[in-house]
Amino acid sequence: MKSPELLTPVWEDYELIDCGNFEKLERFGRYITRRPEPQAIWHRTLPESEWARMATASFVREKGGGDERGRWNLKPTQPDQWFIGHRVGGKRIRMRLGLTSFKHVGIFPEQAENWNFIFERVNAMAEKCRGGVRPKVLNMFAYTGGASLAAAAAGGEVTHVDSVKQCISWARENSEASHIEGIRWVVEDALKFARREVKRGHRYEGIILDPPAYGRGPEGEKWVLEQNISEMLSLCAELLTEGGFLVLNLYSMGLSAMLAKSAVNQLLPNPSFEQFGELYFTDQAGKSLPLGVYYRCIK
Repeated sequence: MKSPELLTPVWEDYELIDCGNFEKLERFGRYITRRPEPQAIWHRTLPESEWARMATASFVREKGGGDERGRWNLKPTQPDQWFIGHRVGGKRIRMRLGLTSFKHVGIFPEQAENWNFIFERVNAMAEKCRGGVRPKVLNMFAYTGGASLAAAAAGGEVTHVDSVKQCISWARENSEASHIEGIRWVVEDALKFARREVKRGHRYEGIILDPPAYGRGPEGEKWVLEQNISEMLSLCAELLTEGGFLVLNLYSMGLSAMLAKSAVNQLLPNPSFEQFGELYFTDQAGKSLPLGVYYRCIK
């Protein structure tokens, strides 16, 4: 049986500087953020004075808000919004960053490893297409659209689905800033959308899933990963064409890459290709921080 593989992307505009004491210190372009990180269970390498000196934006938890909700303390040099870039295939995409009340900044930089895989697969399929037909790619729980941009830049016809209207608007900004077209924007609960697509008989050459642990649809639909992922994967198995690819990301602590593999293999047995493992970054002191698990396969 294959073993899990650890992957870390190469960035110019991102760097994990230090991590520990349940926080991480990161550089996004010219600016350095400090925010909670529940998996950084070890001690920091740099002293508190260095963290305080370097950080231009520091996330402060609200009382009773746990790790997720709070506010940012900004130094005068730190803007509310800024752009960073990353080269995927032969295309440089641009992503607008912003400081949200849920500690996120609009990008998960470890996902650049999946963007590379998506670009390569879609590009290979697009080169075989005839008569202007493009491979169809479905990206659900699509957030601010890094994976959608990679698929569209490679020649895909992309359907980008997210239940949060503000995230769709943010993703459109990134698309316009990157001069990438060919993306259909859908504000919809992902599970409801997938059910409807199966009924319509629609098929896709690529499917990307990046589900949260918990979420709400635009009409209050409840998503709980452990309860809903099996149905979602079953629907994806029906939507995916023979030879198509699936990319699944899981962020919930305690879920392993082997679990993702087993869940997918039950519905897509004997894939022609599969790869699974952890995505991570290493800080300047050599500490490796896991940032989620992934599973990729070709049907």
